[in-house]
Amino acid sequence: MPGILGKKLGMTQIFSDDGVVHPVTVIEAGPCLVVQRKGTDRDGYEAVQVGLVEERPLRRVSRPMSGHFQKAKVAPMRRLEEFAVAPDDELTAGDQIKVDMFEVDDYVDVVGASKGKGFQGVIKRYGFGGGQATHGSMFHRSPGSIGQASDPSRVFPGTRLPGRTGGGRITAKNLRVVKIDAEKNLLYVRGSVPGPNNGYVSIRRAKRG
Repeated sequence: MPGILGKKLGMTQIFSDDGVVHPVTVIEAGPCLVVQRKGTDRDGYEAVQVGLVEERPLRRVSRPMSGHFQKAKVAPMRRLEEFAVAPDDELTAGDQIKVDMFEVDDYVDVVGASKGKGFQGVIKRYGFGGGQATHGSMFHRSPGSIGQASDPSRVFPGTRLPGRTGGGRITAKNLRVVKIDAEKNLLYVRGSVPGPNNGYVSIRRAKRG
């Protein structure tokens, strides 16, 4: 199985048999259905499109997407994502993917959107130290000099400046699977994963590590 979609439920801790505490993130992973199988002859690459099955049905669907789901003979789903597969993979539309595709002590990569923090200054965005906080300083949370007037007379690309923070695609790599609850579709991975609680994430086997 290439990967699975899920929702981040939150963080907790688990004690191992030797008494060591492990901070874990609980993910409700799946069940998922294969919506489309893509091939090199038609699409130019090998992949499967996977959809997350949720309790709350998706009521408003556009006509193109409605036909897309009807062709796969599955109910409409709000979350779809593609995973690369090998050419000889036998997954077809309608196949089910569950959390038991993983085992304890497997390593996974979790992809999600980080928490959006809006427009932030350089101290919060990049960890700048700031200026002195004494009376008359006039330089507390400013970025400081960003360029010279005569030469080069411009701001170099990549200069760290205030701007929109968070809300980007983040991959947490090499997280160990600590526990699996197949009945409740729960996956416990050691460490933190990007995004807020109830945020969508995709879990795949670790590429490295």
